[in-house]
Amino acid sequence: MEIGTKTTVKLSDAGASKAYLFPFILIVSLFFLWGMAHNLNGILIPHLKKACQLNNSQSALVDTSVFLAYFIMALPAGYALRRWGYKRSIMLGLVTFAVGAFLFIPAADQRMYELFLLALFIIGCGLALLETAANPYAAVLGKPEAATHRLNLAASFNGLAAMVAPIIGTAFILSGTSHSEAELAAMTDTSRSAYLLQEASSVKMPYLILGLILLSVALLFAFVKLPEIQGEKAVGQAEQKSGLFAVLRHKHLTFAVLAQFFYVGAQVCVTSFFIRMAQQGAGVDEKTAGYFLGLYGLLFMGGRFVGTFLLRYTTAQRLLAIYALCCAVLAIVAISGTGMLILYALGGLGFFMSIMFPTIFSLGIAGLGDETKQASSWLIMAIVGGAVFPFLTGSMIDAAQDNTQIGYCIPLLCYLVILWFALKGYKPTKAAP
Repeated sequence: MEIGTKTTVKLSDAGASKAYLFPFILIVSLFFLWGMAHNLNGILIPHLKKACQLNNSQSALVDTSVFLAYFIMALPAGYALRRWGYKRSIMLGLVTFAVGAFLFIPAADQRMYELFLLALFIIGCGLALLETAANPYAAVLGKPEAATHRLNLAASFNGLAAMVAPIIGTAFILSGTSHSEAELAAMTDTSRSAYLLQEASSVKMPYLILGLILLSVALLFAFVKLPEIQGEKAVGQAEQKSGLFAVLRHKHLTFAVLAQFFYVGAQVCVTSFFIRMAQQGAGVDEKTAGYFLGLYGLLFMGGRFVGTFLLRYTTAQRLLAIYALCCAVLAIVAISGTGMLILYALGGLGFFMSIMFPTIFSLGIAGLGDETKQASSWLIMAIVGGAVFPFLTGSMIDAAQDNTQIGYCIPLLCYLVILWFALKGYKPTKAAP
């Protein structure tokens, strides 16, 4: 089938569930792929900090580069989605993602941190395109009342990537070798340069393979027939098309954007400084800390599956409130605890943060009908929280003489905002026409 060919399917069509099954499986694969990109950042931050000789706030620019791209690309991605539809937007996102992955090779060869940041920014642009299309597509591929369930199910494979990516990154990127500033200063210029170049070069093979996989998936999408969903009109929605800013008249969407901003900031802070926290607070080495990050990912994935199951018996907002409260308590433990208790608290954060993104997303787009695509752009734009909060956390850690634990006060604040959204902010209000 030619690229760009669309098949329009209404949600009320008989037999729609069968027609949606294979497209849903393909969309699930995208959740896994962008999960790989995000969760490799937790490995890249301490690795590039060492390879490029950075402080905490400088190393946090890894996250800033990726998530700033979300902010910049969210509105263009929404425009592309409305103009070209789900299929073409997804393919463009995959190709852009691959280009960024391939740029890791010259960045490593030159040991140029600025080029790494450019590559990560391009990856972020691709991810913004993918998420703007895939999140609402997963939500509307079936009965509206099961949208939260589908999003959590698809996002469970994002959780699978949260386990797989740190394990792969630890095995193939982290060397397990670290030198103090005094040891580096004692080396000759040649040996020090060779050591740092070897550290930087370990990223080349994993990102080359990732780029090739992305191009293969894009090619698969080119030949697969996908239904282009058209939703029902939202209650009280005007017939004319609404703009991207007009959709913010729905207060529950505005609050969902705010909650998503704080959630992504919290999640990225936890994973980005996980290895440093494990080394400093629990006293484990780099490799061991990396594998514990993989265990964190396993708990994150488990939380997604458990959350998807629990949604059969409770409301999305109630489950979100319980999980947010648990995260706040665990953040306090991570800040004030010692030894392995810190790692246990971080693992618990992985479990209880697991359902937050898809749940906030589905609550934010509830009842928006044909305005879902515009709303999706705002919810994806909110991912810029991942650019802001890690840099603030890194700066706080540097100001506290490299005390990583104190930096986790910022995720604690984020969890309290999410708790408020789950208790009050999620409630849909009748929007003014």
